[in-house]
Amino acid sequence: MTDDTTGDRADHVDRLRRQWARELPDLDTEPMAILGRAYRLSNLVRPGIEATFAGFGLDRGEFDVIGTLRRSGPPHRLTPTELYTALMISSGGLTHRLDRLEKAGLIRREKSPHDGRSVLVALTEAGAARAEAAFRADMAHESLCLQALDTRERAALAALLRKLIAGIETDPARSGGPG
Repeated sequence: MTDDTTGDRADHVDRLRRQWARELPDLDTEPMAILGRAYRLSNLVRPGIEATFAGFGLDRGEFDVIGTLRRSGPPHRLTPTELYTALMISSGGLTHRLDRLEKAGLIRREKSPHDGRSVLVALTEAGAARAEAAFRADMAHESLCLQALDTRERAALAALLRKLIAGIETDPARSGGPG
């Protein structure tokens, strides 16, 4: 079965769109062609990414913390506020992750040298090594996921996704849901 518009083999999203077209012929389902595929893609690659991190004794959220600290550059320390802002999670969600990572010896909490009431989250040597190894393995896995696209196609898709995301990020009404 092929998609009538491109001649490519029909995928799950094409099947869903055909079903909706049959049931609600007056509704344009074109957004599903892009956003539905983005959602499906995320669901398809998530298990492999999670398995990669699990191989390093981490869940996705834990990797996000040590990865953020690692890519922040020396001295690989951030305030909890900087971390939860960068990760777009609640402070409570961060605290739970930090507790697990500290117990595993991958981070440590330090008093701020500038303000004794403040705490910094610092990556340990073991945490830095684990973050780097996990990220290298993740990039190898994600590269395998992209093999269906050549270099030019990857660049074009990245540019289009960047443009789409920028448009949504600059206009909160586009991502805020109905109403």
